[in-house]
Amino acid sequence: MKQALLIAAVDPTIGGVLIFGDRGTGKSTAVRALAGLLPRMRAVAGCPYACDPDRPAGHCPLCQGRQGLKGKLVPVPVVDLPLGATEDRVVGALDLEKALNLGEKAFEPGLLARANRGFLYIDEVNLLEDHLVDLLLDVAASGVNTVEREGLSVRHPARFVLVGSGNPEEGELRPQLLDRFGLAVEVTTPADVPTRIEVVRRRDAYERDPAGFAIRHARAEKALSRRVAEGRERLPHVAVPDATLEAAARLCMALGTDGLRGELTLMRTARALAAYEGEAEAGVGHVRRVAPSVLRHRLRRNPLDESGSTARVERAVAEILP
Repeated sequence: MKQALLIAAVDPTIGGVLIFGDRGTGKSTAVRALAGLLPRMRAVAGCPYACDPDRPAGHCPLCQGRQGLKGKLVPVPVVDLPLGATEDRVVGALDLEKALNLGEKAFEPGLLARANRGFLYIDEVNLLEDHLVDLLLDVAASGVNTVEREGLSVRHPARFVLVGSGNPEEGELRPQLLDRFGLAVEVTTPADVPTRIEVVRRRDAYERDPAGFAIRHARAEKALSRRVAEGRERLPHVAVPDATLEAAARLCMALGTDGLRGELTLMRTARALAAYEGEAEAGVGHVRRVAPSVLRHRLRRNPLDESGSTARVERAVAEILP
């Protein structure tokens, strides 16, 4: 889980992370803690969509065509999308205060605007209402949120890394939304006593003294944040040789994945992992390590094979990439 989140932080184009597993295994805690590890980004001062001043092509209507935009460093947003959120809260709506007090038709940005260039987190994503799922699919595919209502017509950038978590016992995820996640991981309850003791000890220490706990782990957190920043800078220069691409293709063919999205995501994920670890080249070893999280949710159901999808991927990796 932590490796998948850090890879998504290094290369947001991978497509987000889906985390399924037992209750009480720290899924939500890990995602929300990611905000403290992300390097700050440059954004246009005062822009509600945090536009990048160095990339005019992605500017919102407020910043489009303006000259001399001033940028400032701001935290990368990690926005929670609650299950009970209304559509207006998600996409944005008419600003009623301005409409009533000033008689102006003004747009009040929603959660998608706040998440632009950041992370959008949905806890219990498999319980999300269908109309919100359809909305997210449209925006995730285009990177633009379009709002047409109450006489308003607004289009603004909404590019975000989608992170979802949930318990598989509470329901399946719609295939269309499942396919939008680049990585999918399983989290299980620790089965060894030392790990369980350490988790309980740290949780108790945090509850007793949150500030002191943060100070004790600040150095490690800064080091991790620095590795993410260095990985981002290194990413464009990491080579992916033909042998790595061939390994990815052979693995996807052996598993019978649909389309070529599996190979593309394997390549991007292996490259991001290599960049994070300071390597100049993404090798077959990187493909082997990321294959379960990239492919486990892309397999067709096999009624003759009772083993789980992760086990099937690991078995194929052992056979194809020994």
